[in-house]
Amino acid sequence: MSQRALRSLVLAPCLLASMAVATAGCSAASGSGEDVGSTSADVSSSEHTAYSFFVGKGLKGFQAAGIVGNLQQESDVDPTAIEYGGGQGRGIAQWSTGGRWNADHDDNMVWYASVHGLNEWSLTPQLEFIWYELEHDASYGLAELRASGNVTDATLVFQDRFEGCGTCDQSNRIAYAKAVLSAYGGSGGGSGGGGGGGKGCYSDTLAREMPDNACVQSKYDSAWYQCDNGSWADRWTDPAACDGVYPL
Repeated sequence: MSQRALRSLVLAPCLLASMAVATAGCSAASGSGEDVGSTSADVSSSEHTAYSFFVGKGLKGFQAAGIVGNLQQESDVDPTAIEYGGGQGRGIAQWSTGGRWNADHDDNMVWYASVHGLNEWSLTPQLEFIWYELEHDASYGLAELRASGNVTDATLVFQDRFEGCGTCDQSNRIAYAKAVLSAYGGSGGGSGGGGGGGKGCYSDTLAREMPDNACVQSKYDSAWYQCDNGSWADRWTDPAACDGVYPL
């Protein structure tokens, strides 16, 4: 994606909040035991929906948080966002007009929405288009994202491979991602350990918090996922027994 100008002034309070988080002592240690901090930064329902969407696609919690941290920096996860000053950026990922927003062949948001009978300015279609791009173009970094081992690495992969930003404000993206992971993914940077008594998981499919080891069929891809100590895991990779089964 081409370099962007300043983001909308309405995002300034969020930027200031992320700067405060970035100076609040959250470390960026490597490895799956990365400290995600204990920030109380505001995480909106849109961020929650986005996080749940990507976990529902099979990403680990910290990988989903890395995506959402980028989307917060780009747009506050606002599907109606337009780049400040009437620039090219549109939507949650600030896809560029004349390119991935409305022009690239078989790779633009307006085309994708039209083909699927969706509104290009709505959140879920934009999330679905991000996943479409990740799955259909290896250059956007899905393999690298899946191979990442902590929230910082996941954030940087999505920043560099999918967003391709000019002035990235990298520390803000990482701070946002850590706040999302702290709010929804537990305190660890890895995938969690299963076994009863762990943290529950929010299910966007059921619109409620589910207990550890609950097994839910996702409304997004009809696949089964199990709550694994605060993060959704592919049911067939988790050896723990289901604590409740919730089909569509």
